[in-house]
Order: sequence, then structure tokens, then C-alpha cells
Amino acid sequence: MLLSPSLLRIFIPVFLCSLATAAPTKMDVIVYGGTAGGVMAGIAAAKQGAKVMVLEPGNHVGGMLSGGLGRTDMDRQEHVIGGLSLEFFRRAGKHYGQDVAWTFEPHVAEEILKTMLAEQKVPVKFGQSLASIVKQDGRIRSLKTTDGGEFTAPVFIDATYEGDLMKAAGASYAVGREGRDTYQESLAGRRDLLRSNHQINFPISPWKDGRLLPYITAEEDLAPTGTGDGKIQAYCYRLCLTNVPENRMPITQPEGYNPERYELLRRCFEVGGDKVQAVLGIKQLPNGKSDVNAGYPISLNLPGANQDYPDGTPERRKEILKEHLDWTKGLVYFVQNDPSVPENVRAKYAPWGLCKDEFTGTGGWPHQLYIREARKMKGEYILTQNDLMKHPRKSDVIGIAGYNIDIREVQWVSMRTFYFPNAAEEIYMEGYMSQPLEPWDIPYRALLPRFSECKNLLVPVCISASTIAFASFRMEPQFMIAGQAAGTAAAIASRNGTTVHEVPITELQKQLSDGGQILKVR
Repeated sequence: MLLSPSLLRIFIPVFLCSLATAAPTKMDVIVYGGTAGGVMAGIAAAKQGAKVMVLEPGNHVGGMLSGGLGRTDMDRQEHVIGGLSLEFFRRAGKHYGQDVAWTFEPHVAEEILKTMLAEQKVPVKFGQSLASIVKQDGRIRSLKTTDGGEFTAPVFIDATYEGDLMKAAGASYAVGREGRDTYQESLAGRRDLLRSNHQINFPISPWKDGRLLPYITAEEDLAPTGTGDGKIQAYCYRLCLTNVPENRMPITQPEGYNPERYELLRRCFEVGGDKVQAVLGIKQLPNGKSDVNAGYPISLNLPGANQDYPDGTPERRKEILKEHLDWTKGLVYFVQNDPSVPENVRAKYAPWGLCKDEFTGTGGWPHQLYIREARKMKGEYILTQNDLMKHPRKSDVIGIAGYNIDIREVQWVSMRTFYFPNAAEEIYMEGYMSQPLEPWDIPYRALLPRFSECKNLLVPVCISASTIAFASFRMEPQFMIAGQAAGTAAAIASRNGTTVHEVPITELQKQLSDGGQILKVR
């Protein structure tokens, strides 16, 4: 029977709507975030027999591991990196004809992670930004993405740098540094302005035309030493550059380039000349490439520009990403070309350019902003400085960390400086810290939201920690170690039909140990 035109006008929209509301995808474990920690969580869950899927808001897996951080932060803790994390570094070593490689090219890292996922048949869906969740009886029941996809599972894992699923699930969290009194941490809060390699050691005026230069905190707005101000350490783009002519793309003047944006750096060169070094912290990678990090207090880092990022809307975050990328492009062009830069400094940086075979989808520039710190969960157990330095052993250990408490520049500040009989406003860097540590245990409880807030979510990246404790944890090997633990625990909880809080710690530890995870300092 043929439908009349009037009935067709009713039937077609209803039919199309039914297509748009397809049945949700059902898995045993859903991992939100394809960072290195998220990849290892997915692989670990699959190794336990779970049906798992990774949802990644972007277009790549690996986060910073494949996003420019090719020189691994593993100093003094090689002996505590095991399990899937060590397997990654061994595979990187095999690629370069050695046992273990701690330095590698970004595209090699991503291919290794894709291979590891494929071997365990873990699917990854890209472009899956969180839109909303359905939560009932303290559990996440389903997750919807902005493209209309819906996913259900007994257990979810938030492996993003931002902790967006954690927030949506109603888990408590904090942003920014706390004061010393919050957790009785001697290293917490706003830092004194101390001499260091990361200090601006030249008398530079922060003023121009009667105003402070951009991003500079006025002295009257500076929090007292040791108090909390909610500020976070700077972000940057870690660059992969090469000086091999066959693979080098020259860095041209970027659109909208304004050399006045780098007035602070110009003034440093004006006073310090070629004593101003390591603006681009170049560290060698294989095949004539480099991992370029922030190596000077005025560098690829852009202090203060990231403050809105952790709780920012998607639109605000895009603005911050662009602001950092524009800063990065202009800074590299400035130090290679601006006449205010000493000739020998320009000559040092001039041979370096973008790689033809890296970040091919984004013109050679990294696709991942280095989000050193965003939200930090306030879960079942909050790690603090005392856990790292006084009570490092934990009965529910699921992995071991040991990197320095490492905090990069937080802000540039203007301070009245006295030179009898004169005084002048000068600029200083505030916030940098690098406190050595012995290895410390990562407790399972730090991956758990409060039981009263969410019962089926694990958080292996934005773990439950103070700013000081997180500053030691926040390295990619630890994210992978915690990811493996989260994936294993999620599979056990899903299989047993329990909350993540009820996972037997002895069973979890046995499975992790069998998987090569190191649970005891050797």
C-alpha cells in the first residue's frame, strides 16, 4: 500500500529519528581517553578477558607519549617501570635495535601503541567527546558523545588529562595548588622567589607604556608565601624538530605574527646577550630529531594562559590551545630570525625545522598540548607529600613511582627590587620546583572516587592527590602503570559484578604481578 504525502511527512522523520537513536554499544569496560594511560587500561582489561572499547575525543592515541614527549621522564626510576609500560619501551628499543629505548620518535610511539591495541583486539573510536552521562544509584549507566553515540558498561575508566568523565560522574576534585596547611605539606603553596636555572637572573623591567606586560602578575596580587592560590603550572607544546636537511621543513613566519609579543625575551637578550641560553631546550632523539621542551623561564611555556583550561568549556579550551600554539610558532620564529636575538643564538637554532614525517595531519606541529596538571580527584585516599617522603609503602600498592616532585613555572611576577640607593620593578619567575625522591607506592585507593559519589569509575590519570604529590606522579610511565592497574581492576569488577571499591586487592596485585608490574622496590 502506498502512503499518502501527508503520512509520508509523518513517517519519514520518525524513521530517521529511529536511525539516529540506535541501540547503545554495550561493553564490559569503557575507557574514556586514549592517552598512554588509557591505552594501557584498555589492553589490560582485554588481557583479563573483558570486552573493552577506548573512546578518544581527538584523532590520535598516546597523548603526550606520541604528542612530542619523545624523551621519557624516567630518570632514577628505570628499575620500578614494569608491566605494559616496560613492554612499550622494549618495543621501542626493538624498533631501534636495542633492548630498551627511553627516547623515540612520536610517530614510532603511536604505531607501537596501535599495534599493542590491535593485538588485543581493542577497538578505538576517535572523535568521541563526552556530551553527557546517565547515572543511577551511584553508578554510571551510560555515556553519550557529541556525535550521538551511546555506550554502556558495568565499569568506566577516565584516562583523560582533564578528568571530564570524573567531573560528569560527580566525583569531588580540586584545581590548582593548595596551601601548606591543607595537607600539612612543607612544599605546598606559593613559592618564595629563589635562585635557580629557571629564574630570570637579569634585571628586566615588566612595564611598557605604563602597563605591565601581558601574563605578568602584579606584586599586590601575589598570594603570601605558602598559601594556596589555585594556580597551576604552565603548559606548552613539546616540539619535534630536525636538523636533517632531507626531512626538514623550514619554520616560516606564522600568520598574525607579532614580535612585540616576545618583549620579555627581547629584554632578556638586551641585558644578558648570549648568556641567555636554552630558550628552546633541545634534547636529541633518534634519526636527527629532537624533543624540544621549555628550558628557560621565558620559553615554550606560557605561564598563566592555561588557568581557565581545567574547568573550561570546549570553546574556551580551543581558545587556550590556539593561544599556546600561536605562542609556540611565534617564539621559534623569533629566536631564529629577530635581530634582537644575538647572532650566535640565532645561528644555533636556525638549522632546526619541522619534520616532514611527524604530525603530518597538523603541518608538523604537535597535536597534543602538554597538560601537566588539570583536575585532581579528591577520592577515597588523597596522596600528599607525606605519602611520598615519610610513608612511601602502601598495603594496596598497584605500582611504584619515583620521579622528582617536578613543578614548572607557575607565573611571572613583578616585584619591587632594592638596589641602594635606588629601587626598581623587576620581573621574576615563581613556582618552579624539582625535589628528589626515593620510590614510593601508588595505592589502589588513589584511583577510586569516594564510594558515596561513584561506584563504577576508575581514574588512573587525574588521580586523588595534592598538587605536590601529583607533581611526582604526573609522568607518562606512571600514567601507564596506573592505567594497567585500572584496566585490570575494571575487568575484575565487571566480571564479578561488584563495585570497583570491592575488588579484592590480593587478586588485583596477583594479576598485576603476573603481568610484570613491579610492586616492590628492588
